[in-house]
Amino acid sequence: MTHYGRLKPQGYLPRQIDALVEKRLAEFGAVEIRGTRWSGKSWTSRAFAESVVRIDEGVGLFEEDPALALLGERPHAIDEWQDVPAIWNHVRHAVDDAANAPGQYILTGSSTPPEKGELHSGAGRISRIRMRTMTLAERGVSNGAVSLRGLFDGSFAPAANSATLEDYAGIICHGGWPALLGASDERAQGTIGEYLDLLFDVSMKKIGRDPVLARRVAVALARNVGTAATLKTLCDDAAAGDRAPTEETVAAYLADFSLNYFLDELPGWDAPVRSRSRVRTKPKRYFDDPSMAASLLSVDSSRLLADGQLFGVLFESLCYHDLAVYASLLPAAGAAPVRYYADADGLEVDLVIELRDGRWAAFEVKMGESKVDAAAKSLNRLRAKVAANPAARNKEPEFLAVLVAAGSYARRRKEDGIYVIPLATLTA
Repeated sequence: MTHYGRLKPQGYLPRQIDALVEKRLAEFGAVEIRGTRWSGKSWTSRAFAESVVRIDEGVGLFEEDPALALLGERPHAIDEWQDVPAIWNHVRHAVDDAANAPGQYILTGSSTPPEKGELHSGAGRISRIRMRTMTLAERGVSNGAVSLRGLFDGSFAPAANSATLEDYAGIICHGGWPALLGASDERAQGTIGEYLDLLFDVSMKKIGRDPVLARRVAVALARNVGTAATLKTLCDDAAAGDRAPTEETVAAYLADFSLNYFLDELPGWDAPVRSRSRVRTKPKRYFDDPSMAASLLSVDSSRLLADGQLFGVLFESLCYHDLAVYASLLPAAGAAPVRYYADADGLEVDLVIELRDGRWAAFEVKMGESKVDAAAKSLNRLRAKVAANPAARNKEPEFLAVLVAAGSYARRRKEDGIYVIPLATLTA
């Protein structure tokens, strides 16, 4: 059972990272909860805190004396610390001065400040935890019958699924924003649009980027979401008339999007830990929440249902989003446990989880049961390739699975042992 602090907000919905936050507070002097704005970082930090300070309410004061931000009963939450980057080093020194006593500070950050390169990493003092928008399990959409951790431990029981394609279309366009739970689709889509306006017109402008070009690059990303699009492709898609930004410019905007937890880059994977493909495979790109792509492309749930190809791409984005959260909570998860596979023979597998001890599992994503056989064929090809690779340290996967939207049951195929798992039955 998770133990919260006295400032836990009334009506707080537990998040799946809560157990990890509690664990890290017992191990480190400080914890940073970082992620996109409106994902729930402030509420989660307050849930574990005995006192809190909001930096954006007095930036000038804290710039003059950053140590003031550290005053308060411990654990002390410091919300949006990146507005005054000097706070980071003050927290680090305070942890050192207290002999690294655990559970002193909880920091939240929705962007990485440009000055971060001049700051100490905080290694050994400040533990970082990524927060994303809410998963289907946190939103009460998933029945949680299938546990990712259980699959790695060899535990599985068949389960029924009731989520439909219409449900998923609404889920994708609505997004996993905690403040929008229970909101109408119209309000949710309007709010997401406002979020993007703030990102481009305020956050990007604040760091010297052109808001108009930032939006064009984001729309280009939305058109190519879930792919390993080249910089040239993104440049062409972000062009205004016959004027296209340079690859260097687009790369700089992508980096800034990542610093604001707006964009995720999914690296390539191969079984040998020193394989060149791990660093040479172009990354696939996803937004922090699939609703961002839907908003940038100006589609609602009805339009998504009418465009099967786009629906499939955004459903894959939703699968990556939830799997990234669930995988991060596995006991042996590293910093980036989720990857994808692609090779010169044309074999692609959508998602691969690899743990620090070398155990791995692979997933294909399909909209419905009619595509499961094709997905299983790809997964079995990957299994065979890894088994035949003499450099692979762990030749056999812990399991292989097809994540589906429309499927009546979570089940295991008799012919090859591959799981078929509706996303709305999955949890950590």
